[in-house]
Amino acid sequence: MNENIRQPAAAELASRPQTSRAMNLLWFGVPLLALILACGWLVSSDWLKAFDTGAPPVEKLTFERTVLDGNGIHLQVRAGGSAELSIAQVMVDAAYWAFKQEPTGELNPRSSAWLHISYPWVLGEKHEIKVVSRTGVVFKHPIEVAVPTPQAQIGHFGPQALLGIFVGIVPVVIGMLFYPALRSVGRGGLNFVLALTIGLLAFLFVDTMKEAIEFGHKSADSFQGIPMVVLVAIGVFVLLYAVGRRHGTPTGRALATYIALGIGLHNFGEGLAIGAAFTAGVAGLGVFLVLGFTLHNVTEGIGVVAPLVDEQPSIPVFIGLALLAGAPAIVGIWIGSLTYAPHWAALALAIGAGAILQVIVEVGGYLKRRTGPTEAWFTPATLAGLTLGILVMYVTAIFVKV
Repeated sequence: MNENIRQPAAAELASRPQTSRAMNLLWFGVPLLALILACGWLVSSDWLKAFDTGAPPVEKLTFERTVLDGNGIHLQVRAGGSAELSIAQVMVDAAYWAFKQEPTGELNPRSSAWLHISYPWVLGEKHEIKVVSRTGVVFKHPIEVAVPTPQAQIGHFGPQALLGIFVGIVPVVIGMLFYPALRSVGRGGLNFVLALTIGLLAFLFVDTMKEAIEFGHKSADSFQGIPMVVLVAIGVFVLLYAVGRRHGTPTGRALATYIALGIGLHNFGEGLAIGAAFTAGVAGLGVFLVLGFTLHNVTEGIGVVAPLVDEQPSIPVFIGLALLAGAPAIVGIWIGSLTYAPHWAALALAIGAGAILQVIVEVGGYLKRRTGPTEAWFTPATLAGLTLGILVMYVTAIFVKV
């Protein structure tokens, strides 16, 4: 009966005429051509003038960088809104001040420029800058504490690399030294460690998304910061999930690699924050703060080696995982100290958040396969590991905010 139903359908499908490739391209091109013609007519006819009420166009200005040196105050600004923006005046502490714009002229939407203000700022004092557009719109930018901005120099790369090694690679390696102990904890102990990994990754995901959204708020409106963060995080998660599952469910070394990648992308964003703070002159990187970073990242090394307890990887494998998880902090510090923009920081952190979410899903699936039924998730060992992972990351994060 079923065969009789399927045979006519197959015969009907075979009898249908085959559409040529040229015809297929034509049918794709017709709606695209119609869209182009409609947009062209809309622009050329300018019939929207009928809705013009005479109100001035919307103007927006975002302050992306602030540099203070012996020549005064330097601001990198980016225009937004619906029309060109022309900067007419600059006020510093309620007084109009001469300034030089580079490049000169009107700012198109999404374009940026530097404002060089020869103002004798005072060390440790608060200053408020107001940029006035040609239409009279005022944009305010406070400088809470005026300090000289460190200038990027070749000689700084060495100390910055050493700092990146100490806050990125060293703690991950210390955490990975727990590997021999993890091999002797037994089944329940390993489930505890896997749950601990999920807990610390869950905290990293929330913390990374929070920082990405903050940078998204600081970016120019034209970049659509918040939607960009959410969509990029989701896109990276889907992409990595698909790549990770192309050869089946990742376990062992493959799962450890994904964990190291997710942590590495997070550490890259962490390095960006340190480098940007260094450039802004607001980071007091004392011993206590660096020790806080170290304690905060030790648990990340434990999470990297947790899936390897059933294997015996070689030393080069451990070295590669340590570099993958920790070395991006060095690159992040370099980039953050040389060039900084909130939309790029938001994008980098969103990528890290998506990678971390993919790792959480894979580690959770690995733990579920080890524990069996869903009820086993709620054993004392897994609940204790999950809680401790979140708690340790929360407590140590108190000391690492720059």
